Amino acid sequence: MAAERGDEKIAVEIKSFLGESELFDYHAALGQFLNYRLALQLSEPDRSLFLAVPVPTYRSLFSREFAQASIREYQVKLIVYDPINEVILQWQN
Repeated sequence: MAAERGDEKIAVEIKSFLGESELFDYHAALGQFLNYRLALQLSEPDRSLFLAVPVPTYRSLFSREFAQASIREYQVKLIVYDPINEVILQWQN
């Protein structure tokens, strides 16, 4: 999804993490995110990519040291959203 946040151009990869394993879903989401970010850098270098994750997944998976380290290492920008109320709760650059 392409959008704007103020005068910043962004794209958002929204993930639901509904599979049997949050960790497996995270590996798939991270791989897709990195590929999408590379494609976006080639086609629209002025647009930043964010990975949107539901708040329950953020609380359970992204509190783990491994997930935090990979987010830092790969410089993943996160959006934490509430899937029930359909609102963004947090932006992390």
